[in-house]
Amino acid sequence: MIFDAHCDALMKLWMDRSLSFQNGQHLHVTFPALAEAKVKVQCFAIYIPENVPEEARFTVALEMIDIFFERIINRFPLIKFIRSKRDIDALEENEIGAMLTLEGCDAIGTSLVKLKTLLRLGVSSVGLTWNWANAVADGAWEQRGAGLTEFGRQVVRHLNKAKRWVDVSHLSEKAFWDVLEIAQFPIASHSNTYRFCPHPRNLRDEQIHALIEKNGMIGITFVPYFLTKESEKAMISDVLRHLEHVCSLGGARNVGFGSDFDGMEETAKGLENARCYANLVNELQKHYSEKEVERFLFRNFYDHLPQ
Repeated sequence: MIFDAHCDALMKLWMDRSLSFQNGQHLHVTFPALAEAKVKVQCFAIYIPENVPEEARFTVALEMIDIFFERIINRFPLIKFIRSKRDIDALEENEIGAMLTLEGCDAIGTSLVKLKTLLRLGVSSVGLTWNWANAVADGAWEQRGAGLTEFGRQVVRHLNKAKRWVDVSHLSEKAFWDVLEIAQFPIASHSNTYRFCPHPRNLRDEQIHALIEKNGMIGITFVPYFLTKESEKAMISDVLRHLEHVCSLGGARNVGFGSDFDGMEETAKGLENARCYANLVNELQKHYSEKEVERFLFRNFYDHLPQ
């Protein structure tokens, strides 16, 4: 079984209404691919493209949620909407769980009511920024590198109260540390290790240690330029290298996978789409025990669900 903490299929389905979740050729994640790979839980991110006007972003988030229900949940009886561990436990052997997540709080502007509305609609994890600044915090590419705003602190406190994950992927370093001070359920849904790939989106060893100490989660992602330097072709062995480094820092129970399928144009060799999870499983089984592989692929993220 596999728990994938991040994909951007909703963005692609929103951008191109002709795409099908059954056989969309330009989708990394489709129903047949998830079924073939034995993905048990797939997180679907609501990511609002940067070119969407500020006043339209909340509406676009609602449109993506509508796509999630109308074109995925309602159209495929074997895909079930997941809001809690109990929902995962209720899945039949051939059923797949689908969770909603938010990638960047741009959609909510400065409104806690909008955040609460998205949570009521079933969002289980909230990434505070994409790469730039918003009303909550600065992102990883924002040059000033500021931390959480006062509104951002309100957002994190509300997510604590609502027992939802606070996703630190994409945050500036200052914002990361601000979040770690107050978040009860922090994760980095799709981030790798800065030690092996010094990219602003990756986590330094001190950050990984801090997430482990807060009993958070790190989802190793398959994005090539988070895996290797630009001149090198990313491969499955690079995924294992980042995974092993997190384990070496004491994170064997705090690491899983957040593929970022459909959020990248180029893919790592052997990880071209969700079907290719089988290749990763085969490589993991060469280096780890059956119990460890099961933890990395599924159990760790499952165990860290707040509710």
